[in-house]
Amino acid sequence: MPGTKKKKAKKNSQLVIRINDQERDNFVSLCEELDTSAAREIRRFIRDFVAEHGTDSGS
Repeated sequence: MPGTKKKKAKKNSQLVIRINDQERDNFVSLCEELDTSAAREIRRFIRDFVAEHGTDSGS
């Protein structure tokens, strides 16, 4: 249907990870070069990973 938008799930949680400064800087720079954000790419990785490996969380 024209004009309808897919409703996105609200982002209301955080995941804190620790990586070294150089890895982070390289990742963020590459994301900028590719006109995307680091957060978007990490969310995409998580969705793809869960889709590939499944989940037993019951949700």
